[in-house]
Parts: sequence; structure tokens; C-alpha cells
Amino acid sequence: MSNKLINERVEAGREYRRMSLIEARAEGNEAESYVVEGYATTFNEPYVLWEDMDGWQFIESIDARAFDNTDMSDVIMQYDHQGKVYARNKNGTLSLEVDEHGLKVRADLSGTEAGRQLYDEIKGGYTDKMSFGFVVDGEECTRFKENGIEGVRRVITSIRKLYDVSAVSIPANDATEISARAVSEGAIADAKAERLEAEKREAEKERLKLRLRAMRIKGEF
Repeated sequence: MSNKLINERVEAGREYRRMSLIEARAEGNEAESYVVEGYATTFNEPYVLWEDMDGWQFIESIDARAFDNTDMSDVIMQYDHQGKVYARNKNGTLSLEVDEHGLKVRADLSGTEAGRQLYDEIKGGYTDKMSFGFVVDGEECTRFKENGIEGVRRVITSIRKLYDVSAVSIPANDATEISARAVSEGAIADAKAERLEAEKREAEKERLKLRLRAMRIKGEF
């Protein structure tokens, strides 16, 4: 996917996450089975989405009820969020199930030659990760400072729409990287500005205390 297209989608509010393992699954006659499955995302498992040059971290997790009201009426499976459609929930070749662990994806790739080739890549271990494209509807963000690390903790509480799940290449694809940076940098910058402002207020209070003490010593009041 071109960076221009990624940026356009990210600016429109779409986010991408590369999360979990995708595996080929034997089903029925293994010679005729082209089923893969895995978790596009898991719940309540914090991960570092972004870390800036100063060591500030943006930690994110997805709440177990984030998909309760998600529009999943037309979700497709692609490779790196672009190009051919390998499976689709509208025609029954892609199923999406929310369970206690996360969003489980099951895809039958037998319908096209390209899909069968992708299955062989997954079965051979050449492609073993998944990603999904979505729009957030609700979130909770808080600042934290723990064990010498500062940053922002974000919990995604509601996802408005799920666009696609994708098998993704290694190393990280541009969609994940650009999306993570776009979401994280602004929040970290705001947190840093908030901390700086608080430090300025504390410094001003200290200066005032010292001035009052000096005035008392001089007997000015």
C-alpha cells in the first residue's frame, strides 16, 4: 500500500494494528482444505504502540466489549490491507467471532488461485501475522509514570467499524507504523506539555515561597 493512501486513510480516522498469529488449519480432507484462522486482536493485553526518542511510551489495550456495537457488515481479508480480496464475510468465506480472548478470524481461501497461494505461504510459515483496519468510537486515555517510565495509557473501549483483516508481511508494514505514529505522537506531545506546565507552576510557587521568606527576614511585613 502506498504511503499516500495510508496517510489519507489515517487522516480520515482509520487505524491499523498488527497483532497476532495466523495459522493454517486442517479441516476435513486436508488436501482440499484451505482454512486459516487466528486472532486479529486480543483483549486486555497492553502493548507498547509507540515510544518516542525521549523514552515516553504510548501503551494501548483493547477492552473486551470494544466490538459490542461494531459495524462488521462487510469485512474483507486482504494481504497488507491492499489488492485482491481473499475472503469476505458477505459471501461466507470469512467469519469473525468475538470470544473471551479477542476477535477470532477464520477464512476459507479456497475460492481463488491467489487465495490458495496465500494459504500455502501461511502453512509454510512465510506469513504468520495478522492485522486489522478499524475506526475507534470510544477511548479512555490517562497519563502514567511507573518505574521511571512516563507516557500515555489508552484503552480502546469501542470500535465503530471494522474494514478488513489482513495477513501481513514481515517486517512491519507501513500501515501499522504510520497509524501508530499518528495516534501516539499527539497524545505524548500533549502529555509532555501538560507536565511542563505543571513543573512551571510548581517552580513559580517555589519562587513565591522564597520571596515571601526573604521579605519576612527583612521585616518587610
